[in-house]
Amino acid sequence: MLFPAPTVHPHGLKATRLKLFSCSTPQMRAFHLSWLAFFICFFAWFAAAPLMPLIKVEFKLSAAQIANINIAAVAVTVLVRLIVGPLCDRFGPRRTYTWLLLLGAIPVFGLAFTHSYATFLFFRLCIGGIGASFVITQYHTSVMFAPNIVGTANATAGGWGNAGGGFAQSVMPLLVAAVISLGVEKAWGWRAALLVPGVAMVAMGFVYARFTQDAPQGDFRDLRARGIDAGSGKKGGLAIFLQASRNYRVWMLAAVYGASFGVELFIHTIATSYYVDRFGLSLQRAGLAAGIFGALALFARALGGIASDRVALRRGLDGRTALLAACLVGEGLGLLWFSRAPTAGLAIAAMSLFGLFTHMACGATYALTPFIDRKALGGVSGIIGAGGNVGGVVAGFLNKAQAAPQQTLWILGLIALVTSGCAIAVRFPAAHKRAEQELFDEALARRDGIPGPTAATA
Repeated sequence: MLFPAPTVHPHGLKATRLKLFSCSTPQMRAFHLSWLAFFICFFAWFAAAPLMPLIKVEFKLSAAQIANINIAAVAVTVLVRLIVGPLCDRFGPRRTYTWLLLLGAIPVFGLAFTHSYATFLFFRLCIGGIGASFVITQYHTSVMFAPNIVGTANATAGGWGNAGGGFAQSVMPLLVAAVISLGVEKAWGWRAALLVPGVAMVAMGFVYARFTQDAPQGDFRDLRARGIDAGSGKKGGLAIFLQASRNYRVWMLAAVYGASFGVELFIHTIATSYYVDRFGLSLQRAGLAAGIFGALALFARALGGIASDRVALRRGLDGRTALLAACLVGEGLGLLWFSRAPTAGLAIAAMSLFGLFTHMACGATYALTPFIDRKALGGVSGIIGAGGNVGGVVAGFLNKAQAAPQQTLWILGLIALVTSGCAIAVRFPAAHKRAEQELFDEALARRDGIPGPTAATA
């Protein structure tokens, strides 16, 4: 049975603490398995990117064709992210994630058997769908953790999962070298390496179905059958999407995420080639340099969420938005430096600086997302997540139109600086802030063992 029924807990509560070394509760199992699933999806999503210097030679690709491949890798994710958010509300994150993993593995396997630019482009486009895994991860942690810790949980899960992109940059060239050292031809070496993330996705799909549940109380399907409100909303996917789309704050954060996660996507697709082409590094050295950017996600995105939760203790939701704006300013200034760095060493230093703020901005964005509209969480998460991929697509087209990537990076730095104004524009009515503050204070009280009313959102 693919989806064994978990125990229903009518009074299950959201976790008020993040116990990183525990898997004994549904909340922590969802946390660990969601970031691990996200890691594997990102590994598969960007596995081909560091191998493009090899693929370029074999398929005799032009600069325009490489740009098309990079754009295709992130384009379809926009649509899929818009879809999977409401699907999480409708069917639950457990089922949605499982099917994304199993179906998403198909084009990953297909990519390993391509022999032309057209088929490679097609499967690269299809693989972009697994980038929607981020929305499911953030949805799952949002429904499992209380307001006092949800920013930290979301950012940590997102950051550890995002590290899969950096892992691919560093590991895939080494994996190809290992396969070739065994006597496999170079043309088959990169293909054999691409089978690894596909197998990992299939295995993760079965693990996710077996060991997770939708909410602290149980699965949405079982809870609804018993008339229990899981806090996910009972409306259809389209209604959830429309409710979210009418909130201007959603679009402001979508723009912010486009300027942060969109830049992250762009760097993942061009970083290895950038260090090879501009500074003459070997494929292995360039991959290790590019991997630094992805490795920052292990702690930098979490740092953004932790800082957001800490700021919220004193300044509430307004503090969260101010922090987000500051991160975008840091990202923009770092990008401007990176675009003008004359040596590989300085470029790596600049990349580390803007990468820190880029990942922090991503974490701070989804530390704010759960507070936009609790009854349309799937739609909110999906639209904001799609905004990140729109940013990646825009960056791809911008790069295609420029004479050199340095010019694209300079323009992206300016865009990040301007977009900080979108974060500042996110404001909440007094009644909304009071209601969220009550939930926040209630969660803190329960965390500290102070008796109080029980609530599903505590």
